[in-house]
Amino acid sequence: MTRLALHSRLIPGTEEAYELEHARVWPELITVMNRAGIRDWSIWRSGRDLFHLVECDDYEAAVAQLANDPVDQRWQAHMSQFVESFAKNPDGTHPLNHVWTMSEQTD
Repeated sequence: MTRLALHSRLIPGTEEAYELEHARVWPELITVMNRAGIRDWSIWRSGRDLFHLVECDDYEAAVAQLANDPVDQRWQAHMSQFVESFAKNPDGTHPLNHVWTMSEQTD
């Protein structure tokens, strides 16, 4: 199981609407995410900044599978009215660089 973090940013003025959209995400989207190996996805918001924690089998494989899924394509198109961008690392990837996890420290 892989756990990774992502950072995205909302379009100004869409914060409340974005949260309303996530009050109940489409059940069919959750089904296709589970099928792609995504076990859990949490989002926290600070102003316009969103921080995502994703738990999955293989993130790159999940993203590749979802890219061709019509349910995810509809969701991404729908959410594009709220999300300005996903932050990228210098190597062009989306996951944030992991720095530290308390439970992984041995002493």
